[in-house]
Amino acid sequence: MSNTELEIVVDDPTAPEENSPAVVRTGVVDVVVSLLLLALALVLGWDNWRTGASWDSTGPQPGYFPFYLSVILGAASLYGLGAAFVSRREAAETFVTRAQFRRVMAVFVPTFLFCLATQYLGLYVASFLLIAGFMRLVGKIALWKSLLTAFVFTAAMFVTFDIAFDVIMPKGPLEAAFGY
Repeated sequence: MSNTELEIVVDDPTAPEENSPAVVRTGVVDVVVSLLLLALALVLGWDNWRTGASWDSTGPQPGYFPFYLSVILGAASLYGLGAAFVSRREAAETFVTRAQFRRVMAVFVPTFLFCLATQYLGLYVASFLLIAGFMRLVGKIALWKSLLTAFVFTAAMFVTFDIAFDVIMPKGPLEAAFGY
């Protein structure tokens, strides 16, 4: 027989602290995102109107369907703005705390740097650095395990994509030195 009132609580030692100050409120994020989407809808609507957003003798012009999708996006953005201004109670809630934001940035910044590094170092070297860095800095895993895992994974991906399936992937100077 089970007791449904029992609850098992497992503490996460890496969880952000409860009393961390707010970085931004939900209402601010709602308004900013709605404004950005409205700006996108206006740009897309204008561009699709410019390329032709009507129906001619052969059927729809190139911008017909995208134009109406941008109208829908604009309407949804205006609704989001209205809802953000009407809902004052939700607007006062914390969207993200400083500790939560720090955790998000611990993933976002290395991923952004990975994208930049891929342009100059190639996909495989950038992947090696990303995996080894995440394992070592975020996962606190031993350096030799991080380097070995990153090397094995990157080598397996190189063999799979470049050798077995002959898929063209972004290459850097290291691959060029080996003739790939």
